[in-house]
Amino acid sequence: MTTLDILFGAVGLITAASAVLAVTSHHLVHAALWLVVALGTLAGCYLVLGAELVALVQLLVYVGAIVVLVLFALMLTRAPLGRSPEHSSSAVQRVAAAVIGAGTTALLASVLLPALGGEVLSTRAGDTQEIAAQLFGSWVWPFELLSLLLLVALIAALAVSRMPATSTEGESA
Repeated sequence: MTTLDILFGAVGLITAASAVLAVTSHHLVHAALWLVVALGTLAGCYLVLGAELVALVQLLVYVGAIVVLVLFALMLTRAPLGRSPEHSSSAVQRVAAAVIGAGTTALLASVLLPALGGEVLSTRAGDTQEIAAQLFGSWVWPFELLSLLLLVALIAALAVSRMPATSTEGESA
């Protein structure tokens, strides 16, 4: 076992732990901050594997854009900072989500592991120029559509924050 293997295992463990904390946290802001840690350490995993371009894209797109958008939306929509009974789920829903997640993981593993055929994939197979040509050639439209989706989400968050707060206590259904 090499030093890179140990480093990859340690960073991967931190990534997995922070991802679990992101989805199990009862505070919305804390969940978003754990998501920052999970996505940042995932970029660290890419760095250990030698995929510097993918690590940079991970940091720029996910940590730099998506998480900032999530935090901005939380601030604009007046999300509660503490525990919120409206945003918590029952034990049955949590168990069902865990079963569905485990089933999805097993399904993906049963499909992907035989597809690789026991081969170890090289992270240095392609150079950065080839990846950049594909990314900004044939894959530029999905990135542009994603940026448009983020812009729409940001405008929608601003619109929701400007809506007057209404009380449903006095209204009858």
